[in-house]
Amino acid sequence: MYRSRNHKIIAGVCGGIADSLNLPPTLVRVLWLLLSLIPGPLWVAYVLMWIFIPKAPEARY
Repeated sequence: MYRSRNHKIIAGVCGGIADSLNLPPTLVRVLWLLLSLIPGPLWVAYVLMWIFIPKAPEARY
C-alpha cells in the first residue's frame, strides 16, 4: 500500500486506501470524515499512516 500522488488533498492517505481497495477516493474521504465524528483515535491513526506509509513511486513515461 502506498500514499497516492494523484488523489491527495492532505497527505494522500485516503487516496492510497481508495487505490488499494479499488474505490473512489471521494467515498473513502467521506467515510473517513463520518468515522472521525465517533470518539476515538482515528486522527492519530491518520497521522501514523502519513508517517509510515511510503508515497507511491513516481510514474515514468
